[in-house]
Amino acid sequence: MRRTRDWWSDTRRTLTEYVGSYWGRVRGGDIGSLPAITGLIVLCGVFSVLRPVFFSARNFANLTTQGAAVTLIAMGLVFVLLTNEIDLSAGFASGVCAAVLAIALTTFGLPWYVAVLAALVTGAAIGLALGVLVAKVKIPSFVVTLAAFLAFQGVVLMLLKEGTNISIRDHVVVSINNGYVPPLVGWGLAVLTVAGFAAAQLWQRRGRQSQGLEAEPLALVLLRVGGLAVLLGAAVFVLNLERSRNAVITSLKGMPYAVPLVAILLIVGTFVLRRTAFGRHLYAVGGNREAALRAGINVDRVKILAFVICSTMAAAGGIVAASEARSVDPNTGGSNVLLYAVGSAVIGGTSLFGGKGRVVNAVIGGTVVAVIINGMGLLGLSSGVKYVVTGSVLLLAAGVDALSRRRATATGNR
Repeated sequence: MRRTRDWWSDTRRTLTEYVGSYWGRVRGGDIGSLPAITGLIVLCGVFSVLRPVFFSARNFANLTTQGAAVTLIAMGLVFVLLTNEIDLSAGFASGVCAAVLAIALTTFGLPWYVAVLAALVTGAAIGLALGVLVAKVKIPSFVVTLAAFLAFQGVVLMLLKEGTNISIRDHVVVSINNGYVPPLVGWGLAVLTVAGFAAAQLWQRRGRQSQGLEAEPLALVLLRVGGLAVLLGAAVFVLNLERSRNAVITSLKGMPYAVPLVAILLIVGTFVLRRTAFGRHLYAVGGNREAALRAGINVDRVKILAFVICSTMAAAGGIVAASEARSVDPNTGGSNVLLYAVGSAVIGGTSLFGGKGRVVNAVIGGTVVAVIINGMGLLGLSSGVKYVVTGSVLLLAAGVDALSRRRATATGNR
């Protein structure tokens, strides 16, 4: 009994110290995704009170599909933003890749996997061209990608013969953002995700201990794993509820396929940034380019690869957007797609000044943007109000980023 009491006292003391350390970092300017998460909780609370249908199973499923394409594009933008560059062409680049997908499926009658590969290769080629112009020719990324933003609109029009709408009927492609994972498989994926996350957390903790470094308290790791398990369990439970108005004719159960797709790419992107030399080089280049050069980092190659990843993710976003709409037209990837994608990355906590951000920031920010648009739509507000509110949130996020960076510099946490 005494041993249990001593363990609990030590655990409580360690957790208190860790919370104090975290709060010290926040006060020092290292706020991460805290504002976005706080805002997300507040928004969900407000919309659920004003429109109780906001938390219905049907609307929850709509949220996951509506924000998938923008979130994927934002995840790619994180890599470019980390290098202190910008890609203004990501939206229409996704439209070009979606057009390539549609033409490959309809005009040439290629199998879905060949068409998807063609779209992804097109995205990688676009990123390579942009990256070379920025890194090797030394044209500012703002100018290069603004020119590409304008040019890609023309490319989409030419591919679609000045405005043709191409319908997509391939079952696999359409199912990407319109199909659903069977409920049992959804539970299995949730269990695997929690188990994998727990293993990764414990492995990281053990690795730090073996190297004599300070490790997170075990209780904190268990709380983090437990929190993920509760969130995933609640999400899968809601998504597995019947959403069809007439279940006898058509049954709508399970999470959309877009959810595990985003989750897989999130895991891969996080691994690249946190566990590879390339990821460390991205942070170094964005944090201090001159110091990165002196350290022997090939800055040009890092920037080129960042643009390749960004445009490839834009291609993935274009594929998901085409799947959701079941067609491709000149507006695919246009309109406010780029603004929402950049906004998602920045709102989630990725810095516009480079060197600070994570792939999960794009997912959190994309969720915030999707909640704002969805919630205001349920309230019947006009498009003008939606734009004003979303723009204000983006401005607020950029302001918080600037202030936190200034605070971090002043306190020596930069």
